[in-house]
Amino acid sequence: MSTIGIGQAAVLGIVEGVTEFLPISSTGHLKITEGLMGIPVDDKAVVAFTAVIQVGAIAAVLVYFFKDIVRIMTAWGRGLANREERYHHDYKFAWWVIYATIPIVVVGLAAKPLIESTLASLWVVAGSLIVGSGLMWAADQMGRHKRGEDDTDLRDAMLVGCSQILALLFPGFSRSGATMSTGLILDLERVAATRLSFFLGIPALTGAGLYELKDAIGAGVDTVPLVVGTAVSFAVAYASIAWLLKYVAKHSFNAFVIYRIVIGVLLFGLLGTGILTA
Repeated sequence: MSTIGIGQAAVLGIVEGVTEFLPISSTGHLKITEGLMGIPVDDKAVVAFTAVIQVGAIAAVLVYFFKDIVRIMTAWGRGLANREERYHHDYKFAWWVIYATIPIVVVGLAAKPLIESTLASLWVVAGSLIVGSGLMWAADQMGRHKRGEDDTDLRDAMLVGCSQILALLFPGFSRSGATMSTGLILDLERVAATRLSFFLGIPALTGAGLYELKDAIGAGVDTVPLVVGTAVSFAVAYASIAWLLKYVAKHSFNAFVIYRIVIGVLLFGLLGTGILTA
């Protein structure tokens, strides 16, 4: 019997779509939502399901940034065929994304059993939400916001890419929050840091979703809930991306910091009173 029903899949798809690219932790919100709906957060089928519906959110990124992705991949293809084209920033950027994805893939495969068990605890989520808020606030204050997207280099990509590991090991930290904060520390503009976070998330999250697909189906999750959750996350994520880019162009990350702290404290309260179990 499927662990997740169609209605629950739709709800989780909405949560995934809203939170995947906002720096508030999609994993944390999904685990909280699963806990409130009585879904076991450490069930292998549930862990696999949440990874698969991320593909819907990633598809939204692919559609939203389609022209940018085509431009970058075209430059990469030209560079592979023509040495003179290899000085183009887009060609180098494509390689940087590939290089920056390797660390999270290695850690993800090596630490998979721990990620799906001990680190899946809601206590970890609550603590990571609050600790990650401190990093985000400090990064926004420290950053000089003077470097644009064309000023990024391999060092930027590697540091931002490696920061994804924080969210992988500590659900609640937020992949978007970690990558955007790292970008801000590197003095990137908020929009540039946000766009870099999007591009670096594409291969890592797509790979994770495809890798978990067989486990999701084999562990007892029906195909229909998977399709529903993925489709809903796509639609909601597309709207979320458009909103976020407009928001960060004119605002700081303080609202997200405050929200994360409130949710983290609330979650500690729910766990402490037994309303939710870890």
